[in-house]
Amino acid sequence: MALIVQKYGGTSVGSLERIEAVADRVIRCKEAGDDIVVVLSAMSGETNRLLGLAKEIDENACEREKDVLVSTGEQVTIALLSIALQKKGCDAISMTGDQIRMHTDDAHGKARITHIDDHNIHGHLKQNKVVVIAGFQGRSPDNAITTLGRGGSDTTAVAIAAALKADECQIYTDVDGVYTTDPRVEPKARRLDSITFEEMLEMASLGAKVLQIRAVEFAGKYNVPLRVLSSFTEGQGTLISYEGNKMESPVISGIAFNRDEASLTILGVPDKPSVAASILAPIGDANIDVDMIIQNSMGDNTADFTFTVHRNDYNRAKQLLEQTAQELGARDVQGKDSLAKISIVGVGMMNHPGVAKTMFETLGDEGINMQLISTSEIKVSVVVDEKYLELAVRALHTAYNLDQ
Repeated sequence: MALIVQKYGGTSVGSLERIEAVADRVIRCKEAGDDIVVVLSAMSGETNRLLGLAKEIDENACEREKDVLVSTGEQVTIALLSIALQKKGCDAISMTGDQIRMHTDDAHGKARITHIDDHNIHGHLKQNKVVVIAGFQGRSPDNAITTLGRGGSDTTAVAIAAALKADECQIYTDVDGVYTTDPRVEPKARRLDSITFEEMLEMASLGAKVLQIRAVEFAGKYNVPLRVLSSFTEGQGTLISYEGNKMESPVISGIAFNRDEASLTILGVPDKPSVAASILAPIGDANIDVDMIIQNSMGDNTADFTFTVHRNDYNRAKQLLEQTAQELGARDVQGKDSLAKISIVGVGMMNHPGVAKTMFETLGDEGINMQLISTSEIKVSVVVDEKYLELAVRALHTAYNLDQ
């Protein structure tokens, strides 16, 4: 008997018919002799709908109350799936994040898991029940409802699998695995049989939407076997593990991208060691994530400092940067919020020189200007105008023979 944690995304539970189909799949697994814990997202589009209601009342609605509001989406789906399972003769119980004691910090909208008390879950499993858990939510130290951010149900599932020491965590979604890039942008994209945690972590952090980055971090940290599967078709999906199953890894495994990039530049700040901390401290205090960072010394004891943030954080970050510019006596603050980041990822590039050269030449041949560049051992990222995103992805996919 194995203990399996299954997570189903919003499209997988987007209608009553699909919820019934999930119930049938869960029952088949249960009948095979496994203990099953199910983690659910809200119905597709429901979180956006709820946030839209809050926005109609107040553009700057309190984050705490927005968490209370959007957490109801998952409560609907766990109740409906439990009802469907019970109707089909399968004993099941639904549980909210609070009921399973999913402890988080108090960063509303972006909460991080601190501890899971698995006692209640184990108790129901011992009674041979399917435990159906609301993803995306937990409770803060002061017992307020918190949410984990977009894709938080993936994180919930992997964290529960780690806490329960599950044999496998299966992420069911609307795609049948991890692809070399988004098939909606490049129809020639291929499904990968396997990918390393390192590559998946990079791809998730760089914009691949299949898994949330924190879910991959949890899986890697606690060595949780992780598999991405389709809710709608049968298949083996993509296994995410520490080592690929090939003797020699391909140079590039995939291309990730993010349409929601924005950049900010503060011009003419004092060129001294403490300036970066002075610029980024207010941004960090506002819980705004900073991605790529470039500092250029100008030769007159000043420097220009550029960094990227998510487009949703652009206006707030710019306001903070303008305040910092006044304090530092900077010349100006400039920004652009219509950018995209494109990244090539692969553990094989560590042993193959010239990978970045191919990327730069390919983009140059297409007339695409690179505004920012960053590298690591297994990825190269560039920021370009958003209008060139799809052209760039298709050209790079061909250049690295990912459709072969």
